[in-house]
Amino acid sequence: MKKYILEIKWALIFVVMSLLWMVLEKFSGLHSTHIDKHYYLTNLFAIPAVLVYVLALRDKKKNYYENNMNFKQGFIAGILITLIVAALSPLTQWIITFIITPEYFPNVIAYSVKTGYHKTLEEAQQFFSYRNYAIQSVVGALFIGTITSLITALFLRTKISKGTK
Repeated sequence: MKKYILEIKWALIFVVMSLLWMVLEKFSGLHSTHIDKHYYLTNLFAIPAVLVYVLALRDKKKNYYENNMNFKQGFIAGILITLIVAALSPLTQWIITFIITPEYFPNVIAYSVKTGYHKTLEEAQQFFSYRNYAIQSVVGALFIGTITSLITALFLRTKISKGTK
């Protein structure tokens, strides 16, 4: 377990950062007054998300692998972070849905029906629900986390010069 303490630490940092991002979205009006801009601006979350992975793998490289981390080691560390974040995603989504911003689903449902994004209220309610978002958060965490781990490990691996082994 001690071997994976950095991955656990960074997964928890990622979860806390996600919750803080939702608070920021809520207080900036993206879940109410400016809900029309939410679809686009929520994607800015990718910036701190990638930054957390970069900082996590740099931490693992420096403090566990003594600045000598190969691609496989970095990728495995990233995947472990991803698995923990994905496992915590339903809880994270529950906190977002029922504590941080309970008004989001009613607001986005009304907006999506009004703009014709969804044809019926029932269709919108099925899509914008805790259950659907919890599933999407797990799948999204696994997919995006894997891609981010792959790319980050590729860039942060220790490069071996051709003249040495």
